[in-house]
Amino acid sequence: MRILVVEDEPRMRALVSRGLGEAGHRVEVASTGPDGVAAGAGADFDVLVVDVMLPGYSGLDVVRRLRASGNRTPALMLTARDTTADIVAALDAGADDYLVKPFDLEELLARIHAIERRRSGVSINQLRCGELVLDLGAMSVIYAGAPVDLQRREFMLLKKLIESPNQVFSRAQLEESIYGREGDVGSNAIDVHVHHLRRKLYPDVIRTVRGIGYRIDPANSICAD
Repeated sequence: MRILVVEDEPRMRALVSRGLGEAGHRVEVASTGPDGVAAGAGADFDVLVVDVMLPGYSGLDVVRRLRASGNRTPALMLTARDTTADIVAALDAGADDYLVKPFDLEELLARIHAIERRRSGVSINQLRCGELVLDLGAMSVIYAGAPVDLQRREFMLLKKLIESPNQVFSRAQLEESIYGREGDVGSNAIDVHVHHLRRKLYPDVIRTVRGIGYRIDPANSICAD
């Protein structure tokens, strides 16, 4: 694939472009918002990898301007912020997916390949983890072939954990991701959501890491789009 990477931080730009190149992709780079728009409009790329925080104007503006000009190249946003509001802003700007820093190169490659598969009509926007299947568009869950009725925040919590199956999240991180900056969040809100997920799915779907927080069940940690 031909990929445009728009990232202003030199070390991150070099790491991402080198990693994608070693994976067999043709990579071009830009370091500012205006340069990203010019490069994206002037060449035929398969995927855009765009950092949110850019000089000139933001990565969200890069995608908005390209979409306004009729450019429909799939865009993956790189962001250090993972609140619901930030994610919604990226998707509303026209992004197809987002990836929170720091991230593994393998996860970036998996997301890019998933975008390309969806673009080709090969697969739909799903996350899979063992027998769990999350349909991100419909916000629905299937476990062991049967649909499971989850509340919105239960779905968001499960999605957060499955997206980074090797990471342990603190309660504070999960609260920020699900509730954003809402002030009135109960001290045991995450524990309640975890209890409901375990009851609706299976007891070990989420493991407690004592003194730290939660992670997805290691036995089902092979997750992909």
